Amino acid sequence: MKRYLRHLPALLGVLLLVGAIYVVQREFRHLKLSDIKIALAAIPASALIISFGWTVLSYGVLTFYDRLGTIYAGHKVTYRRVAFASFCAYALSHNLGFAAVSGAAVRYRLYSHWGLTAVQIAKVVGFCSLTFGLGGLVLGGCILFFEPLSVPFFAKVLPLWAFYAIGTAMWAVVATYVVISKVAGTVRVRGHEFNLPNWRMAVVQVALASVDVAVTAAIFYALIPPTPGLTYLRFLACYLASYSAGLIANLPGGLGVFDTAMLLGLEPYLPPPVILGAILVFRLYYYIIPLFMAGTMFALNEILLRGGALVKGGKVGRSLQGLVRISEPDFAVGAATGAVAICGALLLSLGVLDDRPDFSWIDPDFADMAASAGQFVPSLIGAALMVLAIGLSQRVTLAWGGTIALLLVAAGYTAAQGNQLWISAVLALSAVLVAPFRDAFYRHARVLTSTLQAEVMVPLIALAVCVIALAAFEPQVRRLSENSWWEIVLSPDLPNSLRVVMALAVLMALLALWRLLRPGHVTWLPWAGEGRLRYASLGAQPPNQADGIVMGEAGRSGIPFLRMGRVMLGLGDPAGSPADRISAIWRLRDLAAQEGLDPAVWRAGPGLLKVYGDLGLTALPLGPDGQLLPENADSQPAALEYLCCVAERDLVTLEPQLHLLAERELDAAE
Repeated sequence: MKRYLRHLPALLGVLLLVGAIYVVQREFRHLKLSDIKIALAAIPASALIISFGWTVLSYGVLTFYDRLGTIYAGHKVTYRRVAFASFCAYALSHNLGFAAVSGAAVRYRLYSHWGLTAVQIAKVVGFCSLTFGLGGLVLGGCILFFEPLSVPFFAKVLPLWAFYAIGTAMWAVVATYVVISKVAGTVRVRGHEFNLPNWRMAVVQVALASVDVAVTAAIFYALIPPTPGLTYLRFLACYLASYSAGLIANLPGGLGVFDTAMLLGLEPYLPPPVILGAILVFRLYYYIIPLFMAGTMFALNEILLRGGALVKGGKVGRSLQGLVRISEPDFAVGAATGAVAICGALLLSLGVLDDRPDFSWIDPDFADMAASAGQFVPSLIGAALMVLAIGLSQRVTLAWGGTIALLLVAAGYTAAQGNQLWISAVLALSAVLVAPFRDAFYRHARVLTSTLQAEVMVPLIALAVCVIALAAFEPQVRRLSENSWWEIVLSPDLPNSLRVVMALAVLMALLALWRLLRPGHVTWLPWAGEGRLRYASLGAQPPNQADGIVMGEAGRSGIPFLRMGRVMLGLGDPAGSPADRISAIWRLRDLAAQEGLDPAVWRAGPGLLKVYGDLGLTALPLGPDGQLLPENADSQPAALEYLCCVAERDLVTLEPQLHLLAERELDAAE
């Protein structure tokens, strides 16, 4: 059950996105792109300037999150560095989704270079996440007390007393946090004791977070015209509900979910084209421009850091690709996943905006063929891209190749159909951006690693049957003017039998595609047999005790492991070829997932900590004896070895086991 529950957030995100597409198709299907263009042109220049000013202020306020966080962690960093780290972390995490993970990875890379330990960086990340939550609770309580009927979706469902009760609970959480900071200073969660900021800093946290959320909402509010009845507080209620829905969906930038929620929440006050125009400018200001700026700044910083290290080591003259490769796990993979997911959503929603100019320069035969397919083929490609985006996040090579192929095919189709040229340009540009990062996608898909057994043949056959069935359906639905597959499923003009079969065919095809695309089943070698000899052949000293060894994709590196309760503990960094070590770490993680365990690594070196961070593991410093070092509020030199684990769940289990491992090592040495 725990293995399936781990996929619950991703499933929830997909369901929310599907629900958003359905709502847009039902409520706003008559929107025209020309109407949105008119609404965009109607936004006055003064509103654009004011909104941009709020954006700058919003990111400026966010820098003080990190400023306070470094003070709380006990390692004060100059404001210039803090501002740089904060902007890069928030701009990337806002766009790439999974904000806590992507923001933490960027902060780890930067703050570790500036002397913070892994524990201190974890404190900064936790402090920033907590601060944002406090602001949402404070403003959410204000709305529920003063404008409860303005909360979209729930205003007609919950009684008035329920809003007051929820608002009181929100304020009570914030008040309790401040009181505990004043009285106790520590809090114990799941057997772990955490030091809280002093009560003055806690009060500043609450005030700072409230200002941040209010200012971010003002970016959007400045873009809409003055409307009777739509006060700022009522708008804030809609914004908070929509932003929360986007966070829950865990999609890049809350794409689709946030936008649909804003459309529904503001529909009683403004026409849909005006709302969509404001959404586009808001995303441009708050998401797209900062993403490109932060991506450029972060990449240049990586080049400078790496270049400085090369100069010191006397290795000048390496290629640019070698210089930026260190940032790929954080940036390239996450950016590719987000961009492909956005392209998939774009293709799925093409039928919503029906405004297609004619491109007479396209080959007539190809144009006729593409036009006859309507939105049917592009919508199928969009759904497939959503699955491929998941494969990209798992670093699957086949997903990389399939993504580029589908993006180029979709670009050609949309151009031939007479869609807006910018759609084809976005698809083609996304393919060009993903193509250079082949080295970041190194894991082989199951279809390429498994023999032609039932687990491969069944999905292959199912995928072929579904594709043939979908091709056979196309002539029957050609009479529909907007015939994407999901519109066919929802259309009351077609027989129910056809709609059900269509839905099943698409869902089965997507499931079969994922079954073939996902990383292959991980095998391991028993330590008592071939495993120990294989590890020794890699030039490493075998540990005295292990259950087995996991090899890398190329078989040129390996990492031994022990099962300890709910944890699969890797014993040190992988040995062998440096080019194959990262894949060995990921295969250890996959093997742990297969067995329903959490991955962890004991005595990990500092060189691969960023890879362990990509797996969501926290690095805790170890002493020479292999035991956890006591937490030190002052600056301390970087440790030579670390324990990388899911600290909030597994540290209590692992800590006593480390003493036994260290004693066994000592006995063996003696």
